[in-house]
Amino acid sequence: MIDHLESDIPARLFDRGLMAKLLRYVRPYRLQMGIAMLLSIPMTLLMNYLPLLIARAIDDYIRETGAALTPDERLGGLYHTAGLYLAVAAGAMVFRFGQGYLMSWVGQHIIYDMRADIFGKIMRLPLRFVDRNPVGRLLTRIGSDVDAMQRMLTDGLVGLIADLVTIIGIVGYMIYLSPRLASILLILIPVLLVTLTWLNGKVRKAHREERKRRSALNSYLQEMITGMQTIQLFNREGRTNARFAEYNRYLLDALLRTVKWFSYSFPATEILNAVTLSMVLMAGGYMALNGIGGIESGVLVAYIYYLKDFFRPLEDLSEKSNVLQSAMASAERVFDLLGQDEEIHDPLDPVAIDTFRGEVEFDHVWFAYQDEDWVLQDVSFRIRPGESIAFVGATGAGKSTIISLIARFYDVQRGSVKVDGRDVRDYNQSELRRRIGIVLQDPFIFSGTLAENITLHNPAVTRETVVESSRYVNASRFIETREGGYDGQVMERGAGLSTGQKQLLALARALSQNPDILLILDEATANVDTETEMLIQDALKKLMRNRTSIIIAHRLSTIRDVNRIFVMRHGRIEEEGSHRELLARNGYYRRLYDLLSHEPGAHA
Repeated sequence: MIDHLESDIPARLFDRGLMAKLLRYVRPYRLQMGIAMLLSIPMTLLMNYLPLLIARAIDDYIRETGAALTPDERLGGLYHTAGLYLAVAAGAMVFRFGQGYLMSWVGQHIIYDMRADIFGKIMRLPLRFVDRNPVGRLLTRIGSDVDAMQRMLTDGLVGLIADLVTIIGIVGYMIYLSPRLASILLILIPVLLVTLTWLNGKVRKAHREERKRRSALNSYLQEMITGMQTIQLFNREGRTNARFAEYNRYLLDALLRTVKWFSYSFPATEILNAVTLSMVLMAGGYMALNGIGGIESGVLVAYIYYLKDFFRPLEDLSEKSNVLQSAMASAERVFDLLGQDEEIHDPLDPVAIDTFRGEVEFDHVWFAYQDEDWVLQDVSFRIRPGESIAFVGATGAGKSTIISLIARFYDVQRGSVKVDGRDVRDYNQSELRRRIGIVLQDPFIFSGTLAENITLHNPAVTRETVVESSRYVNASRFIETREGGYDGQVMERGAGLSTGQKQLLALARALSQNPDILLILDEATANVDTETEMLIQDALKKLMRNRTSIIIAHRLSTIRDVNRIFVMRHGRIEEEGSHRELLARNGYYRRLYDLLSHEPGAHA
């Protein structure tokens, strides 16, 4: 989605806006930036003074002049000029070091702030956004895109400022030495600027396409590596490699276009350099030979040095322009991400939460994940505090959406979802979710220790709480027998743990966070063996005690003893009642019950 938006927007519309956004990150470090800018002035003055010393050495001490100087005086003058040259060069290097260090320091801090903002933004974005954007694309934003901007700030920007100041200083010295010769350069500067501007536009466009294709490649890589087991199971390695080759070829084509346009910059600069130098040699040589304009041999040599020094930063500017164009293409993507609407906003004056009684109410709720493709249609129900409720229905009936709306992962389009009589939109999101325990069918297990997966690095959860929660939900049976116990390492996504062990770990995690009232369970006992299910059922009975409990039912054994069952069908509540009442009605629930009872592993 982001890539599509970016590819449709011309680069020129972004320049001023992007720089304004970047300057917001520079503002906290304006003092250090200002000092670095000031250091550029003495650095440039000293660096550009060096050719004048060469001119003085040639005209005053090396070539024959009208001055009556003895050989010793000439030699002494040369020694003095050489010593002064070294002193000036050393001073210039000191200022260059200070300026370069400060600019790099500022650049690194800006990138640090930007990376933190991007990650924080991703954490605040709604699940709707994450569902529509591959993980690989988001990794590109916080990874290679930010790295490109870092190169711009620490390399491109530092060098760009230094080069611009150097060029201005050189032009000033050249005008001071000979306005006539300087006019040759001043005539050619507009031609050079027009050429480089045109080339930079081409490079910028090529970089945007390269970043877009790199993001697509990263997204494909992330998806294929995650699904490697399925790929190998169905022998799809060949087709997967072929598609990767296509993505790789697309990226190569974009990179080659970038290289092509970037490569034109150096020849263009070199040609103008050669033309200018030849014109200065002819004009300056003629003036020196005929004594016109006070041009002497040393001045002409100094001019040649200045020309070399003038075009050297221009050549660097071509390279830095490549860095800048790449970074600006990345900046478009980064700021597009930072500008995404978070959709789920906290109220300006949130309702304080002391404890939840556990009353949940849906009041004529309509909800769609996209446009008006309604997943829930005019759903209304009320759950009393401490009541245990189950939702059943076919896949896609809207059961899991109920949980997402209570936890406010999404906001409803119509109607309202209330907890303890207040709309969930009146609460602070983090405070609301802190009091809701959620166990999903496929709980996410992070790399780290088992204890860290239970605490989620919450300092309020003590080791005693971890052990107590694990024993309470029967998770300690497998944790304490594993190598390392609670400090045993778990691989990414819980590799090495069975489905049931992940569920027990998730139950311990939910309990350790001490949700005040609500415990919401989403098909937590699906896809586990009978022995593990018995452990989970025992844990659920303990957890549901004195808590409002909502169960998204998969196995029939999880719903027989709940207070009420809501039967979902096509986004609506078809029936409501206890297990026995619904069976006696011989309606949709009865048909669903009979169907599930014949499934392997179902318990009537």
